[in-house]
Amino acid sequence: MKIVKRLVCVSLLVLVLLVGSFPAFAGAKVNINTATVEQLVEVKGIGEVLAQRIVEYRQAHGVFKSLNQLDNVKGVGGKTLEKLLPYLILADS
Repeated sequence: MKIVKRLVCVSLLVLVLLVGSFPAFAGAKVNINTATVEQLVEVKGIGEVLAQRIVEYRQAHGVFKSLNQLDNVKGVGGKTLEKLLPYLILADS
């Protein structure tokens, strides 16, 4: 029984460490004005293509003034924006 308890404890510890290494799971929000494609892909609901579009939009138009500006990025509509908002923050670069 002690071995089972230890295995469970070790498994939980590993799970916590793994989940904590991904910002979207750890509760850390991603800054859309400074995030790289790689960082944006870690956000639930953002794939590589959308991440690239967000970065390209930011490069072409400057920093986002509002999270709602993401609606201007191809592939982001109202529903997608609503799903992404809990994982994003807006701060100057």
